[in-house]
Amino acid sequence: MNNKEKTRKMVTVAMLGAITIVLGLTPMGYIPLGLINITTMHIPVIVAGILEGPIVGALVGFIFGLSSIANAILRPIPISFVFYNPIVSVLPRVLIGIFAGLTFMGLKDKNNDKIRKLSLILWTILTGFLIYLVFYNLTNQAKIYQIIISIIITIIAAYMLFLTYKNKNSNLSVAIASFVGTMTNTLFVMGFIYLFYAEKYVKALGISVSAARSTIFGAIITNGLPEAIMSIVLVSAIVKAVKRK
Repeated sequence: MNNKEKTRKMVTVAMLGAITIVLGLTPMGYIPLGLINITTMHIPVIVAGILEGPIVGALVGFIFGLSSIANAILRPIPISFVFYNPIVSVLPRVLIGIFAGLTFMGLKDKNNDKIRKLSLILWTILTGFLIYLVFYNLTNQAKIYQIIISIIITIIAAYMLFLTYKNKNSNLSVAIASFVGTMTNTLFVMGFIYLFYAEKYVKALGISVSAARSTIFGAIITNGLPEAIMSIVLVSAIVKAVKRK
């Protein structure tokens, strides 16, 4: 690796790390979409892993983890105590960048016709879900900003579907890496919470101890999958824009 590449990677870590901190310490770290609310704080980590490899992704993830601890201290809520533990707040965020980067490296050269068709199916499903989300928000009188945000994200997904249809190269590798990175975050964070703090966590939420397992692992579905969908859409658009530059 030459000095120019080292400098680029260092700048990437600094820039995406700073974005992660801003997202973590401000309301911009969450996207309210009416039917679902999702976090965006893991997205810079996935972008770093895809663009610059698993090591850079891990470094940005480390910054994300430190910002999680800072956020838990500066803006405490009843469940903040779980993020004082670096195994819960830092380790999963480091693994986001590593797993997303490795997944992308393993798939980036696989752009045959079958992969492209799978990519088309994926983007069709995602666009259909987001159109339903816009319809849901409109018919259930969601707040105007929720409607606007859901429409913007739907337009992005439709544009990625169009690009996949028009171009021979598939962006499925980016989509899969985004999914892996997001689910890494959700699975490890919620898994470690269950392992170390199950009873204390559900008590802080006002839920019975007997429902600890269903509550914690239910969050993997209710939070993880919608966040994975948004991650695929947003990361794919960001990576596409950066590569064009």
